[in-house]
Amino acid sequence: MGPSRESPMDETVIEGGGVANVLRSRGALDREERQIKDEVLRMGSRVELQIATAIRAFVARDGALAETVIAGDAEINEMQRSVTDLIAAAIATQAPVARDLRFLLALNHVASELERIGDHAVGVAKQVRRIPEGPPVPAAAELARMGELAASLVGGILRALVSSDSEAARAVAAGDDEIDHGYSRVFTAAVAEMQASPAAVERGARTILVAHWLERIGDRVTNIAEDVVHLATGRVEDLNP
Repeated sequence: MGPSRESPMDETVIEGGGVANVLRSRGALDREERQIKDEVLRMGSRVELQIATAIRAFVARDGALAETVIAGDAEINEMQRSVTDLIAAAIATQAPVARDLRFLLALNHVASELERIGDHAVGVAKQVRRIPEGPPVPAAAELARMGELAASLVGGILRALVSSDSEAARAVAAGDDEIDHGYSRVFTAAVAEMQASPAAVERGARTILVAHWLERIGDRVTNIAEDVVHLATGRVEDLNP
């Protein structure tokens, strides 16, 4: 995805004029934008996997699996720094026009949101260290479904970003409502279990916290959806009123 434009004409030879320089500059910026977009997509795919792995680790209380999520966060952080550096270099060296600048700044914001989503996945994984032994976590099936949905929303918004599809972005953002409903169901089940048994308080509290992290992932996906809509249409829309 990127601002729509004529195909780069790097091979065009126009002797002695500024047009040739403009064409070379245009081609260089196109290449840098593609590189940045590809890095953002690679980062997003990694984040999607982190979410799915984290919730699987929590529901199964798999400490070793949770530790892979925690360790993997460093790679996501490095990807985000790489995107920021590439964008700064493109702005400094290519002097992008308004449409390109909007595209680059949007990608920077998308990368920032993905990094925070990665942090939420780590938050889920860290609860595996703290949850006590005992019966399964409350509403385990609902929690697993929330995790699957959160990961799928990340994948969906990446596809919308690639295709610059505002309608697809709006549809992905609408999926956040189902995550919110899932949070309510998990919260209700966890509170009921805690009220029934004091021994379940720690387990229930950890479960509610995990559901909260998943709910926050939905909110951040909605933020990315707003970026996609803005890039595709030029309009600023609040998709989480």
